[in-house]
Amino acid sequence: MTKDQGQKTKIAVLGVGRWGQNLVRNLAQQPRVRVVALVDRNLERLQEVRDRLSLSPDLVLATDWAEIRELAGLEAIVVATPATTHYPLIADALGLGYHVLAEKPLTLDPQECWQLAEKAKEHQVQLMVDHTYLFHPGVEAGQKAIASGRLGRLRYGYATRTNLGPVRYDVDALWDLAIHDLCIFNYWLGAVPEMVAARGQNWLPNNQGLADTVWLTLTYPGGFTATIHVSWLNPDKQRRLAVVGSEGTLVFDELQSDAPLQVRQGHFQAAEGYFLPQGIGVEKLEIGTAEPLRQVCDRFVTAIATNTPSFSSGALAADLVRVLQGAQLSLQQGGVAIALDSWGEGV
Repeated sequence: MTKDQGQKTKIAVLGVGRWGQNLVRNLAQQPRVRVVALVDRNLERLQEVRDRLSLSPDLVLATDWAEIRELAGLEAIVVATPATTHYPLIADALGLGYHVLAEKPLTLDPQECWQLAEKAKEHQVQLMVDHTYLFHPGVEAGQKAIASGRLGRLRYGYATRTNLGPVRYDVDALWDLAIHDLCIFNYWLGAVPEMVAARGQNWLPNNQGLADTVWLTLTYPGGFTATIHVSWLNPDKQRRLAVVGSEGTLVFDELQSDAPLQVRQGHFQAAEGYFLPQGIGVEKLEIGTAEPLRQVCDRFVTAIATNTPSFSSGALAADLVRVLQGAQLSLQQGGVAIALDSWGEGV
């Protein structure tokens, strides 16, 4: 059943930390949405967010989900709480018939992801996950460039995602940061890794032993290998990902504001025992300017209005979480490669 296009969707946001506030801002600017409640354990932060974003004085502020779980007229919730709290909150909301948009990762267990996906289907509501980069114009354009075959035969990929913070206390850098690049590689390649290996380091004191720096290796069907380096404590901020092919390399660099997506062209030609570079050049690819998180919120509202699932679904989340869970096992075992096709039967 589709929703009346002229009727605003009443949404509550759970968690107004750094990312939750970004979600509130985008939802408040969405013409088809009415934010009716905010939930966070910090009442002062709730009040500050309400006032700074000039939200309705009728907005309900609550410090616990139980206070608003049966709020009159509520239709959907956005979950931006720590990942460890996601499963019970989302399962409860889906059971009450609410649509749900959840911050990544959906949960820390692929079986729980599948259970939530099935629960959404059972209650005929939408479950969408905020894998923000799937809605980035540069990532969308990059996928089209690879699909066109212009890179030739794909060989390998690499990514770096570093900065001085922000540090999380519910998951390590693997779950916090590597999920972005894993998501992009999966989307660009149209595949899921079959093997994963990870090594990590914990340099920050008093952070529950969570790895703040991780090196991850993904092996895809056909032998394509991608390496990912993520860190919370490297002031050399980088947001760079590349796929190397026989005819050139596709580079997505968010910090290059003038040309974040490029094809670096070039190949070798053998001549008298030497390899001579040929066809050297750089092509800047045009991309849109839409804010990715705005796109996420728009697609969520459209999914509700049309009762049509988003491609950033619970099933997609389960694939990502399964790879990350395998990487976590490898991390715990000092970098041992984990074959995902044989590990975790039944997931």
